[in-house]
Amino acid sequence: MSEAKKIGRAGAEVLRERARRFRRTRFEELKMIGKALASTKHPILVHIIPMRRCNLDCGYCNEYDDVSKPVPLEEMRERLSILAGMGTSIITISGGEPLMHPELEEIIRHIRKHKMIAGMITNGFLLSKERIHTLNEAGLQHLQISIDNVTPDEVSKKSLKTLDSRLEWLSEFAVFQVNINSVLGSGVKNPEDALTIAHRAVELGFTSTVGIIHDHKGQLKALEPRQIAIFEEIMNLGKRSFSRFNDFQHNVARAKEHTWRCRSGSRYLYICEDGLVHWCSQQRGYPGIPLREYTDDMRHREYETKKFCAPRCTVSCVQQVAMLDNWRDPQNLKPMPKKRTPQAPAAPPELVQLG
Repeated sequence: MSEAKKIGRAGAEVLRERARRFRRTRFEELKMIGKALASTKHPILVHIIPMRRCNLDCGYCNEYDDVSKPVPLEEMRERLSILAGMGTSIITISGGEPLMHPELEEIIRHIRKHKMIAGMITNGFLLSKERIHTLNEAGLQHLQISIDNVTPDEVSKKSLKTLDSRLEWLSEFAVFQVNINSVLGSGVKNPEDALTIAHRAVELGFTSTVGIIHDHKGQLKALEPRQIAIFEEIMNLGKRSFSRFNDFQHNVARAKEHTWRCRSGSRYLYICEDGLVHWCSQQRGYPGIPLREYTDDMRHREYETKKFCAPRCTVSCVQQVAMLDNWRDPQNLKPMPKKRTPQAPAAPPELVQLG
């Protein structure tokens, strides 16, 4: 990357619409928090997969393939309508790579039609100026890109060098909020990269967060002192991010177990491309029930179920959702037996998982 990096300069019209959408989104988020505190009977956040296929093959990822077809639009609309009927507050579209879905904007419009907050996680490679405009028009409110290094390597092509031009376009044209997530931990060759990425994100007007990678056996491993210093600096850069209120990342950075009440399967749902409900992306198969058959009683049971994987969990979005309920309702039930599904493969021993 050139030493003289550009900063996208948004025009007056984009800035006005960005400010309007930001205020509207913040209002909806405050309503979401009030609703969540008042009742535990509805999902707060749902990750939904319209496309398992991805255009990349990052070495640590177990959430993609290179053959799947997109979920048909009508099927996606039906699933989203079911989730709206449950009272869901936020839908985050993930993958695979959601930008590969040919009718992604229609999916976003259906989310907004039901007055749910619309977010998306993408690797960013398929973004263009025109695609940013269509995402604006569809009503997208949040977008996150995870960048793993400054220059691409054999593990990940998601580098600042390859994505910086797309980041400039987002800074110049996007009216939705953008968060850039960098990574630290085992497998990261140069931890200083995370700091470079975070500073570039803030320079472009985005929020910045940091994730912790497991070691090669998929277990937590404490960061080295320099990595912890970088981690803390990036967390301070991300002062506008909701994650600053949660101390679990600080525990993960030091390989400490975290005491909390995971409400996955209830307040947080992961809906795979086959329309099955799972605890999260790393526990596919629990409970593995079709969304059409997932009843209120099932959700309420999962709310009261103690998750065996919770103490060493690194899935930040589930942790953040649980903050709204950690203070109440102890979990005394045990998980139901795991269902065997094509979406629940055994993790390879070399897997490096991103938290």
